[in-house]
Amino acid sequence: MNQVKSSGFTKQMARNMFYGGSVFFILVFTGLIWDSERRIPARSNAEAITPAVINGKKLWETRNCIGCHTLLGEGAYFAPELGNVYARRGPDFIKTWIKIQPTHVEGRRQMPQFNFTEQQLDDLVEFLRWTGGIDAEKWPPNIEG
Repeated sequence: MNQVKSSGFTKQMARNMFYGGSVFFILVFTGLIWDSERRIPARSNAEAITPAVINGKKLWETRNCIGCHTLLGEGAYFAPELGNVYARRGPDFIKTWIKIQPTHVEGRRQMPQFNFTEQQLDDLVEFLRWTGGIDAEKWPPNIEG
């Protein structure tokens, strides 16, 4: 009896595609990791981290600012994006705005009064200044956040 050879998809072909595809995507993933690791130092603004920036970040975290605000696109969208607030408003405005909260303007979202000291305000402003120096690839997409 003559057996007709099947020209369908075999287990060996599937295995070869699986292993070949796995190796291919592992190489692509490795290349993406390498490229990201190469670019991060230039984009991170890490050289500008000072003790004031660290203290400002601690204030940002302990007061749960991200519960209302976004920073570089991360966080809640209840209050404005603050990734570029230093560039658009400046340090004096930021300090004054935090000090006068809540404004008691009817129908307006209100920020709590944190009763920061002048040093804490300076540290928070330094943190926001540092954040504005991170290369976030044009985020936020407009100046008003």
